[in-house]
Amino acid sequence: MTSLAMRLSGFDGLRPMFPGFVVSVLVAATAQFLSEHYGAPAMLLALLLGLSLNFLAEAGSRTAPGIEFTARTVLRLGVALLGARISVDMLAELGAPSIALVIAGVITTILFALGASRFVGRGWRFALLTGGSVAICGASAAMAIAAVLPRHEKSERDLVFTVLSVTVLSTVAMVIYPMLAQVFHFDARDSGVFLGGTIHDVAQVVGAGFSIGRETGETATLVKLIRVSMLAPVVLTFSLVIRQKGLADLSEGKKPPLLPGFVIGFLVLAALNSVGVIPAVVAEWAGTLSRWALLIAIAAVGIKTSLGRMVEVGAGAIGLMVAETIFLGVFIVGGLHLLG
Repeated sequence: MTSLAMRLSGFDGLRPMFPGFVVSVLVAATAQFLSEHYGAPAMLLALLLGLSLNFLAEAGSRTAPGIEFTARTVLRLGVALLGARISVDMLAELGAPSIALVIAGVITTILFALGASRFVGRGWRFALLTGGSVAICGASAAMAIAAVLPRHEKSERDLVFTVLSVTVLSTVAMVIYPMLAQVFHFDARDSGVFLGGTIHDVAQVVGAGFSIGRETGETATLVKLIRVSMLAPVVLTFSLVIRQKGLADLSEGKKPPLLPGFVIGFLVLAALNSVGVIPAVVAEWAGTLSRWALLIAIAAVGIKTSLGRMVEVGAGAIGLMVAETIFLGVFIVGGLHLLG
């Protein structure tokens, strides 16, 4: 009886989360429907729809607790499930030089963000958030990195701005970069490395790659997933440095774990997939569930954010993200030419 009572009390604890969670799911489903019928990125639509419903996150609202829960817990679930799409076999397929180029692109873009942010009056948190999102996997990386950065009064605003900007830039790149691949006279494989190594979000990488051809699309997707696999070591590195510098968020009275649970989940699923434990169909389901979890979470993040505060970000922040995107593109193009 005691065990049953504990379970029931657990469900009672989740009951206040239900209204806000349902609202977030409905916003995500609407965004997906509009995306499928009008071609705009679902992440962008979920964010914009969420911003229009900010009143639902006001203190005292029935939906506020569930929106907060969705923006944090569902987000972490989505990032963890990304690991099911990663395997060591991917590395062998691409080859050491291309892998080294992709990894170097991730690292140097983050370092560039840290340096360039000083010229536009932005702090290291903003630099890591934007640089990591551009370097790794767009909106997904932004949300994962935001989860380990010390929180401050503008954390939600910066996250929404980053997701919005990186999604728009990724969509623009999806249209322009295939044409640039022809200008640079890249063959199918190099075009795939270029697109997968520079476009921010997975969906836009797939769209751009297969618009050129099947080989380019498959290579671009593979390269993009290798960038996604960099998410765990980058988040771990950020967490270590933040802890070592004494900058960890102590708002809850204790230091956060060295490696967040969702990153551990990511690594465990990637390891299981690498040894063949996860069937292909399960990995595909996990990828779909991950995409939906992230879409629902970004809808909740949008609802939590005031559109008026977004205006405060300023032109310098926009310029920083554009500069990071251009830097990554130039770095990958230069690397491909050097590899010959």
